[in-house]
Amino acid sequence: METEAFGPSQEDDLFEHHKFVASKGQEPLRVDKFLMNFIENATRNKIQQAAKDGHIWVNGATVKQNYKVKAGDVVKVLFEHPPYEYLLTPEAIPLDIVYEDDHLMVVNKPAGMVVHPGHGNYSGTLVNALVYHFESLPNNSSGRPGLVHRIDKDTSGLLVIAKTEEAMTHLANQFFEKTSKREYIALVWGNIEEDEGTIEGHLARNPKNRLQMMVFPDGDQGKEAVTHFKVLERLGYVTLVSCKLETGRTHQIRVHMKYIGHTLFNDERYGGDKVLKGTTFTKYKQFVENTFKVLPRQALHAKTLGFVHPVTGKELNFDSPIPEDMVAAIEKWRGYSQHLKA
Repeated sequence: METEAFGPSQEDDLFEHHKFVASKGQEPLRVDKFLMNFIENATRNKIQQAAKDGHIWVNGATVKQNYKVKAGDVVKVLFEHPPYEYLLTPEAIPLDIVYEDDHLMVVNKPAGMVVHPGHGNYSGTLVNALVYHFESLPNNSSGRPGLVHRIDKDTSGLLVIAKTEEAMTHLANQFFEKTSKREYIALVWGNIEEDEGTIEGHLARNPKNRLQMMVFPDGDQGKEAVTHFKVLERLGYVTLVSCKLETGRTHQIRVHMKYIGHTLFNDERYGGDKVLKGTTFTKYKQFVENTFKVLPRQALHAKTLGFVHPVTGKELNFDSPIPEDMVAAIEKWRGYSQHLKA
């Protein structure tokens, strides 16, 4: 299955919102079920309504919701209006600016903020805030103003924003050449036996769940991904780790840690929002549930960021404190692990 780039192209006076090419191994599947696997936050009702309204096209013709998608089919979702992500509305959202000059800016993104508009998230994003605070920002290769890289909605931490075309090109090249420095702090399920290690394995979308990425260890699919980890503290049934990225793929740390058997604590998408390690005691389950409430997201924070300034050539390094919700969860586990040792 290949996912093609979204773009504001028109067909018969309609705007293309999604385009998918069914892979060679695609078994016949109703188009509404097919699209449910690929479009985040979509509901069956919305997809079926879109089909009734003539917005779902296969191989250049409209189809009904019960059309069976087969290998090689080109499936498009077309509407009369452009994709919302191309209609950037400036919003007066405050930014936590760590550093700023005429060429770039480093921001500390809170958990819960989406980086750029996309399906189901058209407002309240970092990009909505950026276009409010700055009149003109350079677009990256995907047409996103100012963005050099991104982190997931429920991951907190540091991002660098380019304010000029020169800075965008220079910074993007550093990320591409793997010379930027990024360290994340994660709380993961289980006791990691090794003090440190490296996880390698190509990443691509999970063919059974397009909202997840997965590891293809043979490298026959996806893109190369390398994560270096180091244990910071063992806390009984969870471990606090530092992860340094050599590459920056979608969900990289979340998928790599799950791959070695240590899913991120409270990572709902990858199954970390359940009790994965520990006892069957009711009190323990209650403790975990209470800790989930303290930290209602995956336990991941982009703590440090380093790169060479695109104009001065000076190496810049930034550090952000671990946010309160994650600190509170770590403290609860510290208390529990002391109880285990007693």
